[in-house]
Amino acid sequence: MRERPDKLNNQAIILASGGEYNEAIACFKRAIIIERNNYLLWYNLGITYRDSGDLANARASLEKAHQIAPDRQDVLETLSTMCIQQEDYEGSLLYSQEGLDNWPENPAFWNLTGVAFFNMEKYELASESFEHAISINPYYADALYNLRDTYTQLNNKNGADECTKRLKDF
Repeated sequence: MRERPDKLNNQAIILASGGEYNEAIACFKRAIIIERNNYLLWYNLGITYRDSGDLANARASLEKAHQIAPDRQDVLETLSTMCIQQEDYEGSLLYSQEGLDNWPENPAFWNLTGVAFFNMEKYELASESFEHAISINPYYADALYNLRDTYTQLNNKNGADECTKRLKDF
């Protein structure tokens, strides 16, 4: 019986959800041998590497997924997040900016931009990014939490208090 990439992908997801990362990674790799230019296989491999703690291979797999499917917002968001996890804030900004160039109304890219700026201690730029994310989606809790923390760094007590008040409404 011939192995099919879709079946291997599904099997790998089940294995990964049970914490069997090495087995899941092996399934993804077999699927990729069969269908090398399937971005979803590379993306899922990257997520599995990330979940297993192997951030270097996770990023490489996600970059391959992005190379194959540059129009996928989820891949760019995950890459930007991966860079933040690796403390590569410049890399995160590059991926977030690419996302904003293509999808300026995606609040996740604005939030990730803010997170990168916050970690670089560029609090004014971070607050502008978080504010933009919230202007697009007023119910974006992550951006509100991040904006509150940024306002605290900027000694903007009124702004931080307003964020706290809005978060209580959730």
